[in-house]
Amino acid sequence: MNARQALTDSRRWVVKVGSALVTDNGRGLDHEQIQRWASQIVAARAQGVEVVLVSSGSVAEGIQRLGWARRPSALHHLQAAAAVGQMGMVQAYESAFQRFGLKTAQVLLTHEDLADRQRYLNARVTLRALLEVGVIPVVNENDTVATEEIRFGDNDTLAALVSNLIEADLLVLLTDQQGLFEADPRVVPDAALINEAQADDKRLEAMCSDAPGVLGSGGMRAKVLAARRASRAGAATLIASGREDDVFSRVLAGEAPGTLLTPSQARLVARKQWLAGQLQARGRLWLDAGAVRVLRDQGRSLLSVGVREVEGEFRRGEMVACVDEAGDEVARGLVNYDSQAARALCGQPSHRIESLLGYVTEPELIHRDNLVLTG
Repeated sequence: MNARQALTDSRRWVVKVGSALVTDNGRGLDHEQIQRWASQIVAARAQGVEVVLVSSGSVAEGIQRLGWARRPSALHHLQAAAAVGQMGMVQAYESAFQRFGLKTAQVLLTHEDLADRQRYLNARVTLRALLEVGVIPVVNENDTVATEEIRFGDNDTLAALVSNLIEADLLVLLTDQQGLFEADPRVVPDAALINEAQADDKRLEAMCSDAPGVLGSGGMRAKVLAARRASRAGAATLIASGREDDVFSRVLAGEAPGTLLTPSQARLVARKQWLAGQLQARGRLWLDAGAVRVLRDQGRSLLSVGVREVEGEFRRGEMVACVDEAGDEVARGLVNYDSQAARALCGQPSHRIESLLGYVTEPELIHRDNLVLTG
């Protein structure tokens, strides 16, 4: 399937809008712009597209309402701003869609909601149910309760995880830039726009700026990483300007008004989508070259004989990352032994597990059904 057909055939979208777009660069919520997005979403729905909206702006709106000059650094101040700003955001989106006879629903998530398998499934069912009854879900990070340990970090990452959660066909990241350029256009004015690339092309990161906007928390690099995360579940990503009035209609016509990043692999099965979507691993297993080849080329389970070193403390059933000899992540999965037992098994064949530990839980450190390739 070519890129044009992938766009015209996409029927479930996650659309993320950034803080600078929502808040008119800090001068309060831009109700006119929000109304334009609502109009575009309604038009897309009329063509059979389901849309989940991920919106930044609660913190920025709270900062404006509280009269603060700049974004605070203290977490408790950010949480307070988010609590205040959520009120304005909810009112703005509800009013915008009410004009078209549509209802909205606020969905607040933290990393813990998606890291726990049961809560992940609950969130998935809720979002799907909202789409089924014709409601527009408006998703945001639950900044009022999130701590540094459970934050997504930016709404680009959250949008990618939501696209995995609902098995979206397309992730649309609306920003104040036209798309992804070969260099930062704010520094290199004649930098060329990248029209299309594969999401897992590692050269893209070198072209990105880490610098976020004044109000936002994620730069263009965060968008590339979000696209890579979404691609693991088979979703394409479009990075486009949120200032244009006809972005969605052009997408449905098969255009890519910005940068289209396409997946290079088929959609993962649901359990492996969840595994690939996790942000935090409890530890790392350092693998030898042979184990890396077995995972990548043969899709087999990870055995203890291929593990050189165990890093971190974890319990049986927790998420661990598998890295190669250079420290680059190869895979991640749910481990069958805790960190103490895993250290005792490093480099040992499976038939020695019982003699080394006094018991056998499983013959593998990570079974292939609980393991997903990530690099």
